[in-house]
Parts: sequence; C-alpha cells; structure tokens
Amino acid sequence: MSDNARSNIGKQHPAAYKALMALNACAEEATTAAGLDPLLVELIKIRTSQINGCAFCLRMHTRDALKKGENPDRIAVLPGWEETGYFTETERAALRLAEAVTRVADGHVSDAEYGAAAGTLSDEQISAVTWLTIVMNAWNRVAITSRYPVSAD
Repeated sequence: MSDNARSNIGKQHPAAYKALMALNACAEEATTAAGLDPLLVELIKIRTSQINGCAFCLRMHTRDALKKGENPDRIAVLPGWEETGYFTETERAALRLAEAVTRVADGHVSDAEYGAAAGTLSDEQISAVTWLTIVMNAWNRVAITSRYPVSAD
C-alpha cells in the first residue's frame, strides 16, 4: 500500500455515507428478521472482505465475530470453508451465495449457485444474505478507496 493520502469519501460526501449507513441498518434488520445467526452474519462480512481484500473490514468484523463468541478455528478456515466440516448446511449455503454475489463479475450469480442457496435457505434468508453482501461489498469499496488506516494496535 502506498502512503499517498486519499480523500475520505465518507467525509467528503456525508449524505451518501449516511445513506449507506441506513442501508446497512436495513440489511442488518433483514438478517435478524430472517432468523440468521449473528455469527453467520459476521462470517459473511468476513468472507466478503476476504474476497475483496479489505483489511479494515476484515479486522473489524473478525474482532466483532470473536466478541460474539465465534470459534477462531472457523475464522481461520473460512477461505477454505468448502473443504471443512466446520460449517452447517445453512452456513454453507449462505457463504456460497455471498461469494457468488461478491464475484458477480465472474459470471453473475449462476442458476446453480442460486439453486444451491434456495435448496437450503428460505426466500427471506436469500434476500437477507444478498442485501448484507451488497452492503458489505459497498463498505469494502469505501474503505479500500479511501485507504482507511489499518495498523497494529
């Protein structure tokens, strides 16, 4: 990462930042209404941030997950979740969908990926996971573009 200063787009356009905060709140409410486990919500945030390479969000949501009681081993193996026995069928379906939404440029959300999610998750859960992932992708882009600082502390 370079040391070149960047405009903090949230401070530059606070109304847009506040709108993203409001959308974030709506997405969080949707996950609760859909009955998604708060630990799964954090795992989706972490996995999305891993794919996007957002160090700021990775640190924040890893800390949040640990505070909520997430097992450090599950966080450690999250990039390879498909190869482990650590995750439930619901978690696997949600992670698969979140990855497809995050990697939409790699071929959209295929019928197979959507069908796999729909085989396990309710329509409300699919929608909640999708909105959460959309918001997380937006936050990743805000933090990465503005180069939110991440240092050891």
